Amino acid sequence: MVSDNLNVRLTGRLKDHLRQQVGENGLYDNASEYVRDLIRRDLKDREEAWIWLREEIEPGLRAPEDEFVEVSAADVISRNKRR
Repeated sequence: MVSDNLNVRLTGRLKDHLRQQVGENGLYDNASEYVRDLIRRDLKDREEAWIWLREEIEPGLRAPEDEFVEVSAADVISRNKRR
């Protein structure tokens, strides 16, 4: 497996937060483990967001055309102002 190195400069709150997450009192043995976990969680969140979006859109894509109602941009704006 090829390993690429990545150098990141952290200061202030970011550096303090990293120190809390790593080492004897942290959840991770080293900064690399923490960064890899953050990236994995980010990828999972993105995947879950796409799944959610697809589930929300699919019923409309599958609906018969006669169920659609034509509305103007003004109609949408007016409806949203009432909310």
